[in-house]
Amino acid sequence: MAAASPVLALALTAAIAALLFMALGKDPVRGLEVFFVEPLNGRRAISEVLLKATPLIIIALGLAVCYRSNTWNIGAEGQFLLGCVGGGWVALWLTAQGLGLPRAVNVTAVLVGGMIGGMVWAAIVALLRDRFNANEILVSLMLVYVAQQTVNWLVFGPWKDPQGFNMPQSPMFARDVLLPPLLERTRLHVGFVVAMVAVVLVALFMFRTYRGFQLQVGGLAPMAARYAGFSSRGALWTGLLLSGAMAGLAGAMEVAGPVRQVTPYLSMGYGFTAIIVCFVGRLHPVGIAFAGILLSMMLIGGELAQSRLGLPNALSSVLQGLLLLMLLVCDTLILNRVRWRARSPA
Repeated sequence: MAAASPVLALALTAAIAALLFMALGKDPVRGLEVFFVEPLNGRRAISEVLLKATPLIIIALGLAVCYRSNTWNIGAEGQFLLGCVGGGWVALWLTAQGLGLPRAVNVTAVLVGGMIGGMVWAAIVALLRDRFNANEILVSLMLVYVAQQTVNWLVFGPWKDPQGFNMPQSPMFARDVLLPPLLERTRLHVGFVVAMVAVVLVALFMFRTYRGFQLQVGGLAPMAARYAGFSSRGALWTGLLLSGAMAGLAGAMEVAGPVRQVTPYLSMGYGFTAIIVCFVGRLHPVGIAFAGILLSMMLIGGELAQSRLGLPNALSSVLQGLLLLMLLVCDTLILNRVRWRARSPA
């Protein structure tokens, strides 16, 4: 039942979504088709699903390591944005210098810059938790807004394109710093291959290494981990830095992939949606890969529902929240049995 819980939660979400479509005066069958069938209709549509699934999968993999070690990083959105800044800075410098380096070297530098940016932002959370016992949930969440304002300051100020018709955006990156396409005549890039490799590497780290075992023991049984001599500080720093690096990597792929510049509108809430991906995927790398594709379909389905059915785009967020709620309900009923008891006399 634990394995079937996400499937049951998805079925319940679809049933409630059909009721929402009826309440909005739309055909429920057509609405479900737009959300779960149309995003897979054709080669180009599938490539767009995989494109949006790439950052969700990469961010969720880092979050899964955090959550298994009982470190609650809610600010992956901010780490994603700092990855955009770090990767964007390297891409802009390489574009301005025109060094003529091989594309592989340029792209690697951009991705490393993004990972460093995300790690720096996550290190602030780890430092405040380690040194001052600050709550990592609140700190990581509040830093999201600082990260967004940092991006705004850069694109409205130092990085603003002088030839961009006064638009808040950086200059376009040179072609040799962009991620190469994976499929011709689509926007899908090699970042999806990197995401699949990351699934394998994170699975090996979590389930086949001593360090991954330490993290999971610390999350499941902190007292047992302390008795065994495992470092809680090491688990905190490892989980947050790895999570920040993965979110920063996703951010660098976004600016060096489909966006090709730094703008104030870099994220579609990938950092927050990745939290849902984590739990729908049962905090397992393979499950996260499938959950990332599912949530990507829901994001694209929301855009299609807005253009084809006249439904609000926020409906996609509503369905994501419903999916997480139904998953929690299913898990609760797996672990707990409902018992009806007669009311005792006063």
